[in-house]
Amino acid sequence: MRASVIQIAVNEDESVEARRRRVAAMVREQAGSDLVVLPELWTTGAFAYEAFGREAEPLEGPTYEAMAKAASDAGVWLHAGSVPERDPDGPLYNTSLVFSPSGDLAAAYRKIHRFGFDKGEAVLMGAGAELVTVRLPETTLGLSTCYDLRFPELFRGLVDAGAETLVVSAGWPERRRSHWTLLAQARAVENQAFVVACGTAGTHAGVPQAGHSIVVDPWGEVLARAGADEEVLTVEFDPGKVATTREQFPALKDRMLGLQPPRRP
Repeated sequence: MRASVIQIAVNEDESVEARRRRVAAMVREQAGSDLVVLPELWTTGAFAYEAFGREAEPLEGPTYEAMAKAASDAGVWLHAGSVPERDPDGPLYNTSLVFSPSGDLAAAYRKIHRFGFDKGEAVLMGAGAELVTVRLPETTLGLSTCYDLRFPELFRGLVDAGAETLVVSAGWPERRRSHWTLLAQARAVENQAFVVACGTAGTHAGVPQAGHSIVVDPWGEVLARAGADEEVLTVEFDPGKVATTREQFPALKDRMLGLQPPRRP
């Protein structure tokens, strides 16, 4: 399986419309990959809170249309990162979109864990409530977004739902880059799954971004890692390694908590 992770530079000197066109062209250039992954809130920037309301779109808005067409043109499964979604009957959501190679919407995931500690995203956007997986011919994806990476119970739920490749779309700040790498590897090891983690580059709302997108195998080995700048990271991996790893080292079978009620003495 071939995956291309597009680490987009999000900078304030480029309009949302111009960046949308540029990213669509970058997706088309990945024809030949099976899966293409974009970062979180790349249209606005994950820390550009004042832009969320201004640039929010309905689910089937301009980013949806551009990414559906790009996925179809390239013939790839496209995790199109996330957009600020405006629900006509509710709040804004940080919503990820996944398109099939025919350009059809395969899944939408509303971010469950909102960052901000009672400010920013945490108060401007609503929280999602559902775990989302997507079945590809080669593997089953489990979807997560940025701050979700700090909550291992979410990933356990995705694994229980059949996920074999955990996709993390993020706008992770440079000042906590060491956590980004550490947590991506931890989620891979503890769930015996591939992790494909795509972040942004550049600086938005005055916050330098970590970049360093990363692909990790079920043993925690780093298969590919990007640098700090905009980059397309392409890697080939064998999805069958998940089943092999879980068979050779069946740690998941020894789980004791969260699977059944505790025994009474």
